[in-house]
Amino acid sequence: MREETGDLDLLGLVAAGDRAAFEVFYRRHGVWLTMRLRYRCADPTIVDDVVQETFLDVWRGAARYRHDGDVAGWLWRIGARRLVDAMRGHGSQHRLTRLLARLRGRDEPSAEEVVLARVEHGDLAGALARLSPELRAVVQATVVDGLSTAETAALLGIPPGTVKTRSQRARRQLRQELT
Repeated sequence: MREETGDLDLLGLVAAGDRAAFEVFYRRHGVWLTMRLRYRCADPTIVDDVVQETFLDVWRGAARYRHDGDVAGWLWRIGARRLVDAMRGHGSQHRLTRLLARLRGRDEPSAEEVVLARVEHGDLAGALARLSPELRAVVQATVVDGLSTAETAALLGIPPGTVKTRSQRARRQLRQELT
């Protein structure tokens, strides 16, 4: 298998059960997927599990790719959905504990980690943690990542109207809790 093989061709080979093509696909996309998921979740154990589940989904479902967008975007939508599912099973306190442990393990945390730690300790953090994973994912994509409604819809694999509705519900819930 050649490293220059395109993603569409690789997915076709993966759908046919080609392990070498799957390895090339994983080497090509595994690192960036892991890094991008770590921006959304400070727990490396959860991220590692999500990455494994995502690529297992690719192995099992490569034939379902509809060729209607970027392969990396398709992979990201799978990973983002898996992360939302994983976050449903882990409480806010567990995530905060992992974040703090991660912060303490370094001499100097990054600016983003400092901001996240401050947010986690404030009233906003509690309000955000009480949002459902679906609402929190929309807030993360639109506010933190700065994505448009259309980009968020593509990222999360939901219609743009659903993004708008969830965004409104999240703002309403946050407003109620913070006033």
